[in-house]
Amino acid sequence: MAGPAASTITSSIHKPRLGFWQVWNMCFGFFGIQFGWSLQMNNMSVIYEFLGAKPEQIPGLWLAAPMTGLIVQPIIGYLSDRTWHPRLGRRRPFFLVGAILSSIALFFMPQSPTVWMAAGLLWILDSCINISMEPFRAFVADNLNEKQRPFGFAMQSMFIGLAAFVAGYLPGLLYRVGFSRDKTNGAIPETIQWSFYIGAFVFLCAVLYTVFSSKEYPPADLTTWKEKVKESNKGFGGGIREITHSIRTMPNQMKRLALVNFLTWPGLFLMWFYYTTGVATDIFHGDPTTNSEVYTQGVEYASATSGILNLVTFFFSMTLPFWVTLIGKKWTHFTCLIIGGIGLCMVRYIQQPGYLYLAMSLVGIAWASILSMPYSMLASHLPEDKVGIYMGIFNFFIVLPEIIASLFFGKIMSNFLHNDRLLAVQIGGCLLFIAAIACALVVKEMKDDKKSMLENVPV
Repeated sequence: MAGPAASTITSSIHKPRLGFWQVWNMCFGFFGIQFGWSLQMNNMSVIYEFLGAKPEQIPGLWLAAPMTGLIVQPIIGYLSDRTWHPRLGRRRPFFLVGAILSSIALFFMPQSPTVWMAAGLLWILDSCINISMEPFRAFVADNLNEKQRPFGFAMQSMFIGLAAFVAGYLPGLLYRVGFSRDKTNGAIPETIQWSFYIGAFVFLCAVLYTVFSSKEYPPADLTTWKEKVKESNKGFGGGIREITHSIRTMPNQMKRLALVNFLTWPGLFLMWFYYTTGVATDIFHGDPTTNSEVYTQGVEYASATSGILNLVTFFFSMTLPFWVTLIGKKWTHFTCLIIGGIGLCMVRYIQQPGYLYLAMSLVGIAWASILSMPYSMLASHLPEDKVGIYMGIFNFFIVLPEIIASLFFGKIMSNFLHNDRLLAVQIGGCLLFIAAIACALVVKEMKDDKKSMLENVPV
């Protein structure tokens, strides 16, 4: 039997069908979150190498991202499940605090004078981003009824793709308007610095838009809900016990999807670790210390192709309801993972940079599905009063493989791969193939998964 910490806190009420612009408003904040996150993903390895880090050190320096996600997201999920502010609701207080802190960290990141200061700021930045990001997944499940949730997650994917596209092109655009891409006086190039400054502003403004343009449903009986929250709050230890209990009692569908995610995300992390620097060194033949302008040019080109990846994600997300109606969520996700794996495996064989746009377009198709299909397949299996905590726990199976990669892949790079960055990216593609096979073999699909998306796209 569950202990007191696992007491049910009922907050479900009837959720009416929302219009297109209502869904737009509640998802728009993810544009800002992804803008900041994409700047980090595209440029942190570059910043580290500019500050003198070696390729085998890069995975360890990325450890901040998964560790903060592992710790922060379930705690924020637990707290947001038990929060109700009279004006800001349940999730929006966390959006607001996370956005303010993230914007400050983004501003200071490109001013780092040493590798270790940049790594320290990454810990702070990732912690703050997670405060905003985790409740956004639960926000969709809270506000949309079961039939509209898939469209809500697809809308989030669209904003994620659009934000990442703009963030990827931003350094190159700044160079065209007069900012320097050369490393001068030991500093990070101006194009990267100003990308982070702009990202801080966009992050804050986008989240503020959602905070003030969206509403949340209060508990059906607020007084009773507050009493049950008070009864279930047993201090810090009670929170830990409830998180632990929730892990032990995960729904079966969550366990199946967790396996798929556990195999999917290492492939993405290897791309983020090494794709940008691999293009700059292996295809453009630049060096961050002796030929920094050519290296920066390669970085900008890689960022531009990553931008195309995310533009494809933006447009392909719009078609997901069609593909789900045609073949179902499970087989849509399977197919997209296969296509993305092909794209990552192609990269190592490319000699002409223009073909990178094709490879990254294929990855963009996979990315659209990765950002929406697992959450769509999961949401209807979660209890209404524990959506936040379970979404945070689901994140374990994203961050745990990154922790493993961060701790051990550096030695694999130096001892077995001879610091071949694009070979590491190719291994990432193979992991997407394995994840697709796992999806086909273990994930179960609900009977109405094929019809629920198109029938409930708001107008």
